[in-house]
Amino acid sequence: MEGIMATIRNLKIKTSTCKRIIKEFHSYEKEVEREAAKTADMKEKGADPYDLKQQENVLAESRMMIPDCRKRLEASLADLKGTLAELEESNQKEGPEIEDARSTTAEVDNFFQTTEG
Repeated sequence: MEGIMATIRNLKIKTSTCKRIIKEFHSYEKEVEREAAKTADMKEKGADPYDLKQQENVLAESRMMIPDCRKRLEASLADLKGTLAELEESNQKEGPEIEDARSTTAEVDNFFQTTEG
């Protein structure tokens, strides 16, 4: 039985990792929106070219965080699905951790369908 408990503990950790990365992704998206709006605003107001260039760099850096975050989320999702499959193969199909893991994988899958890579 020890193996199953360890796997369930693992499942919990992997579930919360996926949840954390999704939150992170959303905050990067918000940051990109904010920086994009700021950039547009500066352009409109005819900001100093140097300042504008700086702002465009900030925006580019924020944008770069998104694919990285996405890759980490893909890896965590694969990891979580693997652990879930392991438990299901050992006939462990019920329990709050398993339900949570299932709904999290569904949420992440859905998330990938609604956001382009």
